[in-house]
Amino acid sequence: MNVVLVYWMAGLLGAGGIGAFASRHAELRRRWLTRTAAIAAVLVVASALGTTGGALLGAGCAAVCALEYGRLVRLPSPDRLVLVAGATAVPLVALFAPGMPGRLAVGAVLVAALPALLAQDARGGGRRAGAVLFGLLWLAPFAGLVLLGPAAVPLAVAVGVADVAAWCGGRLLRGPGLSRLSPAKTWGGVVGSAVGGLATLAALGHLSWPLAVAVVVGAPLGDLVESMVKRTAAVKDAGSWLPGFGGLLDRVDSLLAVLAIALMLS
Repeated sequence: MNVVLVYWMAGLLGAGGIGAFASRHAELRRRWLTRTAAIAAVLVVASALGTTGGALLGAGCAAVCALEYGRLVRLPSPDRLVLVAGATAVPLVALFAPGMPGRLAVGAVLVAALPALLAQDARGGGRRAGAVLFGLLWLAPFAGLVLLGPAAVPLAVAVGVADVAAWCGGRLLRGPGLSRLSPAKTWGGVVGSAVGGLATLAALGHLSWPLAVAVVVGAPLGDLVESMVKRTAAVKDAGSWLPGFGGLLDRVDSLLAVLAIALMLS
C-alpha cells in the first residue's frame, strides 16, 4: 500500500479526532469514530485484495445502498430484488469483464421494467420501472472502484476529505446558498470541498485533470442528487444504522458522482 496514503490518512484522522473530542460535541465524535472505522476497513481490504477488494467493496456498498434507495422510493419487493441484484452485479462484472458494464446499461431499461411487466401493472408500472432504472444507473459507478485501478482508493480518500472540507468551508466562508434542494449547502462549502479534495489528490500523487474535475464538480453534485431524492421521498436520511451519518447512501452520495465523472473522463 502507498505509505504516503497511510501517513496522510493517519494525520487527517488524528487531527480530526483531536478536534472532534475537543469540541465536546457527541455527534462529531460519533462521526469521527464511524469515519475512522470505515477508512480503516477500506484500506485493509484494498491492501490485502487489491482490485478484487475494490470489487467486493463496490458490490457490498451497492447492495446496501440499493436496499436504502428501495425503501426511500417505496419500491415493491420484486423491484427491490431486481435493483439489489443488478447493482451488486455491476462491480463484480467489472472485475472479470471490464468492458461489460457499459454494455449492460443498454439492457438496463428492460431489466428495470421486468417486475412491473410481470405484474402487469398498468397503473404504476412506469413509475416503478423509472425508479429502478434510476437506482441502477445511480449505483453503477461503484464499478469505478475496479475500473479506475490504483487511482480508486486515493480518489475515494479525496472525496472523504472534500466532504469534511465542505463542512468547514461552509462554516467559515458561508456565502450564498448552493441550491434549494439542500439549503444548508453554500458556495463557501463548494470552495472548501474543492480545496480539500485537490490538496489530497496532490499529496497522494494522483492529481490529474480528469480526477480534479471529478472531485471539484462531482462532490457537490452528488450531494445534491441525493438531496433531491430524499426531498421527493420527504425523509431526512436514507437510513439510521450508521452512527452520526444516517445511512450508507448518505455517506457515499458524493463518491458516486465523482466516480461517474472520473470514469467518463479517464
